[in-house]
Amino acid sequence: MQRKILYIEPVVSNMAASWKEYLSKFISPETELEVTSLPEGPRHLEYYSYGSLVVPQLLKIIRKAERENFDGAIIGCFYDPGLREAREIAEQLVVTAPAEASMHIASTLGQRFSIIVTENKTVPLMRENVIKYGFLDHLASFRALGMGVLELQVDPEETKRRIVRAAEQAIEQDGAEVIILGCTIQFGFYQELQGTLRVPVIDVACAALNYAEFLIDLKDKHGWYFNKKNEYLPPPREEIEAWKLSELF
Repeated sequence: MQRKILYIEPVVSNMAASWKEYLSKFISPETELEVTSLPEGPRHLEYYSYGSLVVPQLLKIIRKAERENFDGAIIGCFYDPGLREAREIAEQLVVTAPAEASMHIASTLGQRFSIIVTENKTVPLMRENVIKYGFLDHLASFRALGMGVLELQVDPEETKRRIVRAAEQAIEQDGAEVIILGCTIQFGFYQELQGTLRVPVIDVACAALNYAEFLIDLKDKHGWYFNKKNEYLPPPREEIEAWKLSELF
């Protein structure tokens, strides 16, 4: 069963080739992966205002991906920006994102998980997502690295050192059984960290990728797709055309 998945970096980035090389190690042989990013806008989403700027561009990319016969799309930021909006306008395209995917997986692998974040600034919005997705009872804690997104890959050894320290505190003091690396740019560390920490450590980009494959398979094998009658009911086409919104997404 062939699958075509688009991984979207919801920021301006020059990492498309690096992401494709990294994520291609973890896809099934039946999956074709493409990576894209935004042509303009912020380079990280650590502020609410930045996140609001990227959603219109994301919706355009989602629409285009569906026209180009992609089976799935991943919004590659742990804030999951525009996830509900993208599912609302998608007709058959599977759309997921790292936080949702990671929490589903983490809550299966252990009773309680901790999320390793960059800065304390990120916690309120991430907590909102934990509550929205129904995983508050599984949340052991948030632990912050004291690093910005753009610093995470500058000195990988320092980043790993901080992650280990934060994760050990989460395990020993907060009762975490699973560690979620709460930023996609914490990629490339999880396997080594698992060996050190001896608990499941979730790379959220990989989680989103494999979760997308899973959701596509559910749709193709069983017809299970997002309910389009309630939460993901799309806007009326008549309104979109009458209000000249079709060019916006």
